[in-house]
Amino acid sequence: MNKTLITLSSAAILSLSMVSTPSFAEKKVLLKVPVWFGTHLTGLGSTPAWLAEHVNEASDGSVKIKIYEPGKLVPPKEMLESVSKGQVNAGWTTPGYNTGLLGNKGSIFSAVPFGPDAPEFLAWIYYGDGRALWQSVYDDAGYNIHSIPCSIIAPETSGWFSKAIDKPEDLKGLRMRFFGLGALVMEKMGVSTSLLPSADIFPALEKGAIDATEFSMPAIDKLLGFSKILKFNYFPGWHQPATMFDLIINKDTWKGMSKSQQAVVEMGCKAAMLDGLALGEAIQFPVMKENLEKGVENRYWSDEMLNEFRGKWDEVVAEESQKDPGFKKIYDNLSAFRNDYRLWNEWAFLPRPGTQRIAK
Repeated sequence: MNKTLITLSSAAILSLSMVSTPSFAEKKVLLKVPVWFGTHLTGLGSTPAWLAEHVNEASDGSVKIKIYEPGKLVPPKEMLESVSKGQVNAGWTTPGYNTGLLGNKGSIFSAVPFGPDAPEFLAWIYYGDGRALWQSVYDDAGYNIHSIPCSIIAPETSGWFSKAIDKPEDLKGLRMRFFGLGALVMEKMGVSTSLLPSADIFPALEKGAIDATEFSMPAIDKLLGFSKILKFNYFPGWHQPATMFDLIINKDTWKGMSKSQQAVVEMGCKAAMLDGLALGEAIQFPVMKENLEKGVENRYWSDEMLNEFRGKWDEVVAEESQKDPGFKKIYDNLSAFRNDYRLWNEWAFLPRPGTQRIAK
């Protein structure tokens, strides 16, 4: 009898341990994630690869993320609809590349000209209404998407040019690769813009199809070879003071995941935010020094030019708000948050030096 009781007790304990262990209780999930940028672009496309490595390890095999380079699983421009329809169950992108499907209001969640820098942007997303409004952009457009903010980068440079741009007239007639809401500003400045993918920018410059470009931060632009052709690199990144990206997951896939699986992906994306921002901040200045040695001039926009850009941005905001109530709702919400945040920002931080810049 004692042997029988011991055997039954042992079986019960074993059964309980099997139920409580995630590997037995949960159905394993494979997220196939096509990405918008190649993972070789350190500080930009490298983030989803970092996410996959750490989520795969942290989940102990319960969740596996497999990354697919651009075009290997689905073309980047088809990613959003493919994930919504369940043709692939996830993707890594940013709303600013999907304005044809989401409208220009989606671009607010990528980058805002003269908008928040990374800490302020994150504050609005996580502790303001930002994330709920971000999700609503997908929901209102009818997409079966669960969006998770999943990376942020610091300011980008605002353009590579073959000549100095000293006054607004110098921009008129230029053909330029430009991203997001900033492109609407440049159009008002007389620039003809196009949104070329990264691999197509250098060939377009070589062939003279475009005259100038912006893409990302110096360390990323280096990988695309811009300094071989263009020698004037302009700062600050007024058009992208900070840029966010998201992991989009098919809602049916997301709902089928356990709470612990969802949590490990959510926490993984928050960690990816920190890693992407820290990495991006750490790798820019060596490249800026290299550029100087290669004859590149790092230039800071004059007050006149920045005022022109800001004035045109105000026009864009008024026009987009008139055309799309959704844009107005989101931008007004962000603006209200920023108005309150300004009290903290003006009192808590040292003023940033505007005149002590290394090397012209």
